[in-house]
Amino acid sequence: MSNDPSIFRFTDGDTIDSLIHRNKEWSQRLSALRPALFPALANAQHPQILWIGCSDSRVPETTVLDLLPGEVFVHRNIANILPTGDLSSLSVIQYAVEVLQVKHIIVCGHYGCGGVMAALGNKRYGLIDHWLQNLRDIRVANKEELAAISDPVKRVERLVELNVVAGVNSIKRNESVIEAMEERGLEVHGFVYDVAHGTCGVLEVPADPNTDVYCYK
Repeated sequence: MSNDPSIFRFTDGDTIDSLIHRNKEWSQRLSALRPALFPALANAQHPQILWIGCSDSRVPETTVLDLLPGEVFVHRNIANILPTGDLSSLSVIQYAVEVLQVKHIIVCGHYGCGGVMAALGNKRYGLIDHWLQNLRDIRVANKEELAAISDPVKRVERLVELNVVAGVNSIKRNESVIEAMEERGLEVHGFVYDVAHGTCGVLEVPADPNTDVYCYK
């Protein structure tokens, strides 16, 4: 195993003990650079960002954003989907907004997303099809635009973007989010991560045509 932490790979020949060793080296390095970090984190967390992303192993939010432990509150699932009525994501959003008082919510999709690729096809995968139905509904709602894209890679990329747009709009319909946006300037952003280059781009999200339907005033 190389001593360079930047090129570590966990392979079939590695054991869990190697991860524990790796963790100790990481904590020692970070403690040497920022001695107050871990004692402060032991008392409380004060993240400014809620990140809603994909479970994909290639998109680790804190690493991608070059931030430290304690700076990002996180919810991840397959294809960064935000279904109506999903108690897991709703609970995370409410806690992040009302208790942690985050200032930014980021919905981040990524190009080359396996969930999006699966949702564009009609192959059945079993249990996960119930989850992917949310993406397939977005596909159906935008079928003409997607059908006009001849390049299959570009078609996947566009559905990735449309899924992020749907996620941003869904969050902006959340009562806690609406109140926080009005009362303290909470911001909601759509990101797309390019796995091939390691870079995030901010997605332009059009105005939600259903905004008036979800007004709680």
